[in-house]
Amino acid sequence: MTSLVWLRDDLRLADNPALRAAVGRDEPVVVLFVLDEDSPGIRPLGGASRWWLHHSLTSLAQRLEDKGASLTLRRGAASEVVPALAAEAGADAVFWNRRYGAAEREIDTALTQRLREDGIEVQSFGANLLFEPWTVRTGAGTPYAVFTPFWNACRALPSPRAPLPEPDAIAGADVRGDDIDDWALLPTRPDWARGLRATWVPGEPAARLRLREFLADDLADYDRSRDEPAAGATSRLSPRLRWGELSPHAVWHDTIDAAGAGAHAASAHRFLTELGWREFSWHTLFDFPDLATRNWRAEFDAFPWPPVDPELLVAWQRGETGVPLVDAGMRELWDTGHMHNRVRMVTASFLVKNLAIDWRLGEEWFWDTLVDADAASNPFNWQWVAGSGADAAPYFRVFNPELQAKKFDPQGLYVAQWAPDSGEREPIVDLKASRQAALDAYERMRRAR
Repeated sequence: MTSLVWLRDDLRLADNPALRAAVGRDEPVVVLFVLDEDSPGIRPLGGASRWWLHHSLTSLAQRLEDKGASLTLRRGAASEVVPALAAEAGADAVFWNRRYGAAEREIDTALTQRLREDGIEVQSFGANLLFEPWTVRTGAGTPYAVFTPFWNACRALPSPRAPLPEPDAIAGADVRGDDIDDWALLPTRPDWARGLRATWVPGEPAARLRLREFLADDLADYDRSRDEPAAGATSRLSPRLRWGELSPHAVWHDTIDAAGAGAHAASAHRFLTELGWREFSWHTLFDFPDLATRNWRAEFDAFPWPPVDPELLVAWQRGETGVPLVDAGMRELWDTGHMHNRVRMVTASFLVKNLAIDWRLGEEWFWDTLVDADAASNPFNWQWVAGSGADAAPYFRVFNPELQAKKFDPQGLYVAQWAPDSGEREPIVDLKASRQAALDAYERMRRAR
């Protein structure tokens, strides 16, 4: 017989409970990845994500080959592909690591029932979050709406498990799969990925290397310098976690081991709290699955968004607003598929509160252009900035990009790198007047309740 392990957002060999369980049965293993663009409710990947996926899968396939197995690629609705491949391979057991979006959970639940009816064992595992969403609840049994008590509740639970080692060898099964080039994940007309290629090396080996480099070279300055976009003190692990090239358990334990009780302890605490913010995003999505399309705070449904000015939206997307820090961030995003977190907040606030454009349009642009865009963090953070989300920044908090630049890029190094010409442009909006207009709109929303 054969074991089938279905990988999703967990493109790694180390700390992969589903893979370990399959290998532990001492029978041939089929390792499957499904490009599911057909199932209802599954959000199609953005362009930058498709680029990353191509290269991460290519790296994974090589690593599996080195272990004695292969990566089987199939395209289609997972509800049909997985049972068909199980039958084709003669699988008597199927393993996967859990997903937390509503559509994904529905697919997995239906597949579990169908496969078990066919006499196939099914097991799922927690692998991509530190804490399962249903284990972190208020005293009333409801999900948390504020981060600090949420994270305190998480920290009161038993510590996250230690990461699992990767298998020494995997007995592969000979099963036909698609050629990844036939999936056309890479951009060609035009090829806009030059900056992505110059910035990133997707795959588990590069992810492990980056974690080691960050802990050795950057963790000490993280607490002090993480908000400075030119400092280079951030981890840049977000796409690694998004695609599961690293597990959060590995990041957690390696960080604690690197910091110890010494001088790095404060920075380690701050960094692990950011990992907690990722958890909070996913736990929120688990209980509020329409996070990318609906206001978490229902009162924002009455917000008086004006008609979208397409010229303003395009100027923001292209980094041609005449506001240097905003333009620098948007150009970094387009070139590298990434943007410093402080600048993400500034650019998002500028779109929503200075240009008066619905946060959903910004979220869609980031979904298409970020290599780390995931179904939880991307909309969660947009709603946080907009004021409509869980534990959101108050709507009246408007990030002034000029003051933010003075505070976090005082020498202008970040702006000089990404938008040296921006200061020569006339800003497309008056910051003071547009801030007041945003506050006036918020007051109209409050009165409309």
